[in-house]
Amino acid sequence: MKRFLSYGRQLIDDADIAAVTEVLKSDYLTQGPAVERFEKKLCEITGAKYAVAVSNGTAALHVAMLALELEKGSEGITTPITFAASSNCMLYCGVTPIFADIDKDSYNIDSEEIEKLITEKTKVIVPVHLAGQPCRMEKIKEIKDKHNLYVIEDASHAIGSFYADDSPVGNCRYSDMTVFSFHPVKTVTTCEGGAVTTNSTEIYEKLILLRSHGITKDAAKLSQNPGPWYYEMQMLGYNYRLSDVHAALGTSQLTKLERFRAVRREIFGFYNSSFKDTPFVKIPKEDAGVESCFHLYLLLIDFKALNKSRKDVMEKLKRFGIGTQVHYIPVYKLPYYSETLGYGEIQCPNAEEYYEKTLSIPLFPDMTREEAEYVAEIIKKVLNE
Repeated sequence: MKRFLSYGRQLIDDADIAAVTEVLKSDYLTQGPAVERFEKKLCEITGAKYAVAVSNGTAALHVAMLALELEKGSEGITTPITFAASSNCMLYCGVTPIFADIDKDSYNIDSEEIEKLITEKTKVIVPVHLAGQPCRMEKIKEIKDKHNLYVIEDASHAIGSFYADDSPVGNCRYSDMTVFSFHPVKTVTTCEGGAVTTNSTEIYEKLILLRSHGITKDAAKLSQNPGPWYYEMQMLGYNYRLSDVHAALGTSQLTKLERFRAVRREIFGFYNSSFKDTPFVKIPKEDAGVESCFHLYLLLIDFKALNKSRKDVMEKLKRFGIGTQVHYIPVYKLPYYSETLGYGEIQCPNAEEYYEKTLSIPLFPDMTREEAEYVAEIIKKVLNE
């Protein structure tokens, strides 16, 4: 192969560069019109009433959780198979994360496990659409309504995916808010960036304040208005703004979302057909009815049965120019959680088994069929050595 094939990477074309250049030559590098255009495009794609762009996906999770104004000591339920930010956002707000085990087929949070963990302290559920496959949100919405809970969808992997009802992820039909991430390995990128979508005007107005120090200059919201210089800090917020430069890139990237989804799904299908009969290998399964814009291709390999270590396999693949990664270490196993916070005794058997076997292999929007064939061939060769 002529280039190193990482597990994920961005695709930037001339249109993206032109969009960024236009902003660089404009009067506004930040706090200008490009952010609003990006937010409008997100609403068009997701069907949500509002979108609030922020500096990264973690910031999006943080302001989403803050906007709920939950009482300290409340509990929130999420999956252990995710990046730490999905539960860290609870810790930031004085909410205790509770980890529910995953479903063995989708690797997403198991709705039946959520139900088992609900207590009088439970206030919010944060389902994560792992690898871009939507969680079974109809079931989670039933739980939300039954127990009067909030739901924040962590769709950091899932821009461009569709639920089983054929509606786009991010429309907040099943939740109070949906969070996206636009890191370069994600389906579309703003370099660093994130967003929250919602259909609630009340939540939207809180999000706008929270992303910019809690400060407003909106005359309609001021307690007084002595002059054009005047502003008010109305709540404790953060500097989580997204610049116009990043937003312009994001808007340009969103115009290519359908094409990116088609490429990702084509490679996903090719990998599944290539690995379906490979001994001690389990291919990912897409739930019936959904259409996932796959951010990751998660191959489960029984390394013990093959008498191989994952470390050795990853190192050999790297020598062949193939980059891989593990998504993810169960959050409760991370030292801060297991040792500092006392999560060491927690066990989620399905998550543990998944972690022992999972390996993310290359999947990105300008990956060619030749490159996918090479990846499949070399992985099978290394596993069979």
